[in-house]
Amino acid sequence: MKTFLGWFLIILLFTGFSFLFVEATAEIKDIQTLSEVFEEHVAIDEIHLPANSYMYDRNGSVISEIYNEGNREYVTYEKIPQQVIDAFIATEDRRFFDHKGYDATAIIRAIVINAKSNDIEEGASTVTQQLARNVFLSHQQNYNRKLSELLYAHEIEKQYTKEEIIELYLNTIYFMNGVYGFEAASQFYFNQPSSELTLAEIAFLSAVPNNPTHYDPIKNSENTNLRKEWILEKMVEAEVITSAEAEVAIAEKVTVSPREKIDQFPDYVTYIHHELKELIAHQEGFDKRLNKAGSEEQREAIEQELNVRVNILLQQGIHIETALEPSMHIKANQVIQHRLPQSDVQSSAVIIDHLRNELVAMTAGKEYQKFDFHRGFQMYRQPGSAIKPILVYAPYIEEHDVPLQSSINADNFCHSGYCPKNFGGAQYGNVNMTTAFKHSYNTPAVRILDRVGIEKAFSYLDLFEFEKVVIEDQTLPSALGGFEHGMSPLELTRSYTPFARNGLYSPAHGIRAIKNSEGDILYSWEQIEHELWSAHTTEKMRTLLAEVVKSGTGKRASISSSYVGGKTGTTNDYIDMWFVGMNDQYTTGVWVGKDRWESLSSIYSHSPHLTIWQDIMSN
Repeated sequence: MKTFLGWFLIILLFTGFSFLFVEATAEIKDIQTLSEVFEEHVAIDEIHLPANSYMYDRNGSVISEIYNEGNREYVTYEKIPQQVIDAFIATEDRRFFDHKGYDATAIIRAIVINAKSNDIEEGASTVTQQLARNVFLSHQQNYNRKLSELLYAHEIEKQYTKEEIIELYLNTIYFMNGVYGFEAASQFYFNQPSSELTLAEIAFLSAVPNNPTHYDPIKNSENTNLRKEWILEKMVEAEVITSAEAEVAIAEKVTVSPREKIDQFPDYVTYIHHELKELIAHQEGFDKRLNKAGSEEQREAIEQELNVRVNILLQQGIHIETALEPSMHIKANQVIQHRLPQSDVQSSAVIIDHLRNELVAMTAGKEYQKFDFHRGFQMYRQPGSAIKPILVYAPYIEEHDVPLQSSINADNFCHSGYCPKNFGGAQYGNVNMTTAFKHSYNTPAVRILDRVGIEKAFSYLDLFEFEKVVIEDQTLPSALGGFEHGMSPLELTRSYTPFARNGLYSPAHGIRAIKNSEGDILYSWEQIEHELWSAHTTEKMRTLLAEVVKSGTGKRASISSSYVGGKTGTTNDYIDMWFVGMNDQYTTGVWVGKDRWESLSSIYSHSPHLTIWQDIMSN
């Protein structure tokens, strides 16, 4: 009996032990290391810091600095001066290259000091902890935030080298006045790269992040200079500079001259922002998705996605190279300001270098402010007779190969109740095409459009991709510029470039290339040439356009050039006045009008659209 009971107890205990062992084994599998707990609750993706982007003119000069979440000029570890690194290590974290993200000795010291004062007086944050705070956390002073700093610092030290951490740190710290990172601070306060700073200037700037408001280099430079001396003493203690070097730096008087943000040519820059969005949409397929969108809600969602994509790109510190010719752009604005002193009369000029097929200047209106309504590409107006070359005469010549001396009736015309008249109601009988074109007679243009066929004539406009041209525009009045919405100055000027480019068309753009900080091309426009007009059509159209300036409606636009030609356009009641013309190198379009649909009859006799064009294109 005792033996049986003993074996029973042994079996029972063994069974219980086995059960506990199995359960314990299962639990052990679920036990996480401290590191695994950190990784689960402290997620650190790759750190990306927003950096400044830049826009350049055709000569490589910066015309616009684009800040994202502050002014930051990101530099890599190799380009950071050693004395900058030494200054921050000596003052912020002497044991930076030895610890693993936190300094236990400093933490204990801080706890004792804070306990005595019953407040948080000393932080004991390492450079890594400060990086964690700048990137992932707030600057609120409490123990929860300090604990979070430790957790994040632990993970940062696992994923990044010490060199990468100090690089990130020196690019994130705040230097007051919207400036982030040491390099941007050097550029902003001293207008020179950090590699050219003296030891005194380095120590001066290194003082700011400790308390940016208190050590503001502009408002509180005395405080900044005092801390500069303290930093130099700490650098001597850390044996990274000598006492003699410190004495020279202390004696050096540091003064700042804050540099204003570069932001020139607001009308051209505003358009380039728009074109950047167009370029991204084209190359990443957003434009196709927008065309296929089945509802306004879908379009808005895609537009929002596109805007986010553009903003992400701008935060990467890209370099936007443009074709801007500053002298021509400045001249165009000055001429418009001079020729149109009336406060309510506006103008836009678009200048395309058709030899390079580049947009070199575009004005948006008098007294233009960046990102306001842009009359160069956001305004659509009826083109008047300026549409005749591309909708009427060139298609007629292309389709029927008619000679310029062929006859056309310039008397009154009526078709299905539409009865347009020539300017002033005059009738001229049969005239040749050159005469009808250079004097901009209306009835011959309508007859020609009717002869070509409206649908056929409009097929030639398809290549230009006029955004606001609609099916309802396909009527006879379109021969005289009668459109529902019309064209922008940019669109209409682009449409004339085939007459200067042997009949070839590819839309002229302002952006040459989008590059990253290493100089690699990220995006650029693909120049695909389409033959729109044959050689004989182009030659005849150039002859007609030249006659307009020699002896027709555009005589006031005459300039000294081996070739000059163009076409005027005036809408009903003198609401809009146009002249689009070219010389050997540039195709330039000028629009004059008011923002409200009001008559320009009081200034029509002065032909401001022609004199503006002439002034811009002279010399």
